[in-house]
Amino acid sequence: MADVLKALEEIVGKEFVSGQPEEQYIYSMDPGTMEPCKPDFVVMPGTTDDVSKIMKLANQHEVPVVPMGAGLVLSGLTRALKGGIILDMKRMNKIIEVNEISRYALVEAGTSQGMLQAYLKKHHAGLKHSAPDAPPIATVAGNIAIHGSGHLSHSSGFHSDMLNGVEVVLPTGEIVKIGSCSMSDYWFARAPLPDLAGLFLGWAGTTGVMTKLSIKLYPDYPINDVSIFVHEDPEMMPDILYRVTGAQIAEDIVTWISPKPDWAKGFQHCNINYGARTKEELVWKRNLIRASVKEYLDNKTGGFMMLPQAMKGIFLDVPSRTLSRFADVRKGGGFEYVGAIMPVNMYPKAYALGLEVAEKCGTTYSMGSRIIGVNHCMMFFYAYAFNRADATDVANAQKALEETNAAVIDMGGIPWKAEAPAQKEIIKKMDPKMFELMNRIRQVLDPKGIMNPGNWEVD
Repeated sequence: MADVLKALEEIVGKEFVSGQPEEQYIYSMDPGTMEPCKPDFVVMPGTTDDVSKIMKLANQHEVPVVPMGAGLVLSGLTRALKGGIILDMKRMNKIIEVNEISRYALVEAGTSQGMLQAYLKKHHAGLKHSAPDAPPIATVAGNIAIHGSGHLSHSSGFHSDMLNGVEVVLPTGEIVKIGSCSMSDYWFARAPLPDLAGLFLGWAGTTGVMTKLSIKLYPDYPINDVSIFVHEDPEMMPDILYRVTGAQIAEDIVTWISPKPDWAKGFQHCNINYGARTKEELVWKRNLIRASVKEYLDNKTGGFMMLPQAMKGIFLDVPSRTLSRFADVRKGGGFEYVGAIMPVNMYPKAYALGLEVAEKCGTTYSMGSRIIGVNHCMMFFYAYAFNRADATDVANAQKALEETNAAVIDMGGIPWKAEAPAQKEIIKKMDPKMFELMNRIRQVLDPKGIMNPGNWEVD
């Protein structure tokens, strides 16, 4: 390993490599409940060529490599489960190009959500990307790699659906471009070529390292508003969402249930965010949204919350600050959640499950869902805050996560960005032929098994 350290220093420079205890400690965990796993080294490459040389070195010495964006995935996917190298991509944060007419941005894999958002506001004020509800330091590539979602997911799907093309470094060190960029100077689409991007989406960093990617951009409206539909019966929510999404007006639709603040307890809330170029267009869109749920308004089983303008800012923030505040409600900086991808018709059952698990495990909870596509599915989230300094609190949150994951799988949903134990539960339910094919693909791409080992594996 001394030879590996020396070679890493020659590739990126001594200031960008560390095997010191403090770095090993910091990089051994994320804000979730998974146990720390220390890497041998932390390396910060500056170029695709650096990444290629590091992968060739690791492949030669059979040293595990764990790609990392901001390390905020919460489910421990960037822990070095079997030691080795954590590849911190944050130095590779250039915004290379914005094609305003074709509405896409080409960025390096370490580019953060906040950097891209600020850059677009300054240089391309009429454009925006779909930002997740994560701290601004979260990376664009990381969120796409885990099939993330955000403030344009109702209209445009998962963030991985918004990927035009990608440059990746394989475990052997080879550099490959996928999409239109493989034969053109323009990174405009994955179609009509064979689509190989899926080999690097949802794999928990076990197939290669993203180094550049192109994502779709969308119009940034000068006027934005939110309407919040409120009712008490979770059984009504699937129909309400069906009607509201059918209007195809909203950019983002999020439901939420929380015992805090006190005025929210016991109610189902549906936030409907939309934008317009003029006030007249905004009113027209608002009226269409109201018309979609007219039956509920007429029979007085639901209604729109009256929001003063000053309060609307809370619900128009991108990213939302609400989850960040909830994350520290127990103090101690602990926060994790199960994001379950499932059909929208499962909403009432998903809601009942969250209440049951939170009460059983004695955890503070917050629940809700983000609609993906035009009601095509939802990401239903169960958020559990805990005090990292309180071992009992951590154990309760971990138990709640495990029980929620198991129940979600049993219902027919799929845990999102699943931690290693949840991955094993998914594999048990998965078609064995799919898992067999996954292993065959990984064997071809990574014959020495160095890419984030311990993920998508069974003991």
